[in-house]
Amino acid sequence: MPIRIPEQLPAQNVLLGENIFTMDMDRASNQDIRPLEVGILNLMPNKIETEVQILRLLSNTPLQINVDLIRIDNQAPKNTPQSHMDAFYHDFSSVANKKYDGLIVTGAPLAMLDYDKVKYWDTMTTILEWAQRHVNSTLYLCWAAHAAMYHFYDVTRTLRDEKFSGVYKHTVNDPHNELLRGFDPVFYAPHSRYGHIDKAQYNNVEGLNVVAESQDVGAYIVASEDKRMVFVTGHPEYDPDTLKEEYFRDLSSGQSPAVPKNYFEGDDPSKSPIVQWRSHGSLLFTNWLNYYVYQTTPYDLNQLAEKSQPKR
Repeated sequence: MPIRIPEQLPAQNVLLGENIFTMDMDRASNQDIRPLEVGILNLMPNKIETEVQILRLLSNTPLQINVDLIRIDNQAPKNTPQSHMDAFYHDFSSVANKKYDGLIVTGAPLAMLDYDKVKYWDTMTTILEWAQRHVNSTLYLCWAAHAAMYHFYDVTRTLRDEKFSGVYKHTVNDPHNELLRGFDPVFYAPHSRYGHIDKAQYNNVEGLNVVAESQDVGAYIVASEDKRMVFVTGHPEYDPDTLKEEYFRDLSSGQSPAVPKNYFEGDDPSKSPIVQWRSHGSLLFTNWLNYYVYQTTPYDLNQLAEKSQPKR
């Protein structure tokens, strides 16, 4: 089944070129089923690239999905035309009264800032609390996962001197968890972060389970028992060249980044990346949509129950 997106969104042409079925609003309005309502709060500077990455993963499902792109403020984003934002993004205030089956909150390049120094932190916390009342299941990626852990559970990340950058081996801790249905016992996923939360800190929070982890980079997928929140500390949505582009960007800015681990052939940046994470990234999003969103959400979103406040 297709994802339903605004007409003329640039991601549409990219996805159609990959033979991914998308549907514009006019065609979708003639169908007699209720699509899933999914919001994407995109905090990344290059909005268009991130849109394509996430929409690609959302498309691999038999469910019809109505996607709202949401921005956190009106500031002109780096690397994205203001015209694109005005044409395709909703201000949070315009969707604040809406209820969603699912919400995805992306990462953000804010690793070295304290949360209260982030210019939109007040709005971010407002949205986190709003999601408890208006969203059936929320998927937090990378920085957003750590930010949500801090806000809801007072769990503070530590900042590493060296960035976790590369594609790391992970293991499945809970093979019966529906998020991991179809996963191999060992799989790979990209990480690109300075922040880190020890597995023990997740385990100390009642109602949270570390369902997949890496010996090298720690907890990867953490899920609440009620399926209302999922924290993913890496980037399953990354394209094959994303880590490469980050590495050479940092080099060109005068930094001395480490070569991403287990990524370039022979760990040689002059060679092509070895892609070994995309199938599990796609499966993670599909499982989240099916088992944590579709199977648990009410048909009438007005009946969505407010999530009980997390226990600190």
